[in-house]
Amino acid sequence: MEEQIFFFSEETDFELLNQEAVAAWLGGLISAAGAELESISYIFCSDDYLLEINKEHLDHDYYTDIITFPLHDEGAPIMSDIFVSVDRVADNAEQLGISFKDELHRVMAHGILHLLGHDDHDPEKVLLMRAAEENALSQRDF
Repeated sequence: MEEQIFFFSEETDFELLNQEAVAAWLGGLISAAGAELESISYIFCSDDYLLEINKEHLDHDYYTDIITFPLHDEGAPIMSDIFVSVDRVADNAEQLGISFKDELHRVMAHGILHLLGHDDHDPEKVLLMRAAEENALSQRDF
């Protein structure tokens, strides 16, 4: 099956720039990890939209920048919906003193890394996730 990464927007006017280059970069991260890709849909949305998803599906009542929903069985080609709050990404970028683009790409790679088995539920794993994100960002060529 052809590898496909799609980009959508819900409750925001955001449109991802350089979609083909970003899709190639993200697909390359998956290939480099030895995994196969069926399809991923990135859904860019507002804080409130993602908050409702967080409440409904995860019973979490707080804002977050990303929620990744794996839709594939273990060992099968990756299929996922990944929701990204552009509001949260913008706030995080401002607080970190980095560009929106860099923070957005970090968050998008974060979702891929979860699909590849990375975890960030304890301090040691957070450090490993951050290192993997930095490595992913260093592989961009656009």
